Amino acid sequence: MPVLPLRFVPDPVLRQKARRVPGVDTRLEKLVADMIETMVAAPGVGLAAPQVGVSWRVAVIGMPDEESMVLINPAVVRRTGERLVEEGCLSLPSYRGEIKRSVSVTVKARNLQGKEFRIKARGLLAQALEHEIDHLNGVLYVDHLESPDALYRIQPEEEHGL
Repeated sequence: MPVLPLRFVPDPVLRQKARRVPGVDTRLEKLVADMIETMVAAPGVGLAAPQVGVSWRVAVIGMPDEESMVLINPAVVRRTGERLVEEGCLSLPSYRGEIKRSVSVTVKARNLQGKEFRIKARGLLAQALEHEIDHLNGVLYVDHLESPDALYRIQPEEEHGL
């Protein structure tokens, strides 16, 4: 399972709406395994397929001390509340910004067995779900900045996804 090369802004694949995945096959299983390895090596909290140059609606999320979550064709079905969060992205290294995200979200998706599931999340997991689903829609966190001044440079040792 190789670590895949990341795509960085302004790569056009990051601005395309990703295509729905019609079904699970060995190609998708390999992509997911490679994405998880890439996310861990980066290191990041999540990774969407467009960030590795694949325009499919697939994302993985790896919360600390939890098994990685696979999301195929995910969609946010409910959002509640609003909060300010600091966010970064593996595709825009060395920058962070303060944006508004939901307090909680409900997302529906399919797993690697093709089974539909729903997840209700708060905090960092809700933020990661919104961030990765945004990627699948061609949206970057910088699109949520209230002004360009809200984006700031960080030191390399502070870098990690979200």
